[in-house]
Amino acid sequence: MALEQRKFQMNMVHEIETPQTPKTQELQPNRRSKKLISKGEKFLFVLFTAILVLFSTMILHTQAQINDTNKEVQLLNNKIEETVKQNTELSNLVSEKSTYEVIMNKAKELGLNLNEKNVKVVPGR
Repeated sequence: MALEQRKFQMNMVHEIETPQTPKTQELQPNRRSKKLISKGEKFLFVLFTAILVLFSTMILHTQAQINDTNKEVQLLNNKIEETVKQNTELSNLVSEKSTYEVIMNKAKELGLNLNEKNVKVVPGR
């Protein structure tokens, strides 16, 4: 019998006892814990989005005004260049028509003649 007891003891596997944690009652989730985003966070998100949209709109509006102003400046510059060209052409025309020969020919066409006795010389300035 001793042999049988030895065999029996040898075949017996010693299990290591694992400490078991006591099971706590599972907490039922509250309605508030189901929500991922709180009301305050939602308010801050909406506020941030509104401010972002407002500033983006303001920037776009300012850029549109700058573009309009630049367009007006370009148009004014073109008009100024055109006026400068016209003034240059007109001053060239005046200098061509104010020569002595042109004036004398026009006076003869109109029936005027040169009377040197009535001509007075004015000293130049």
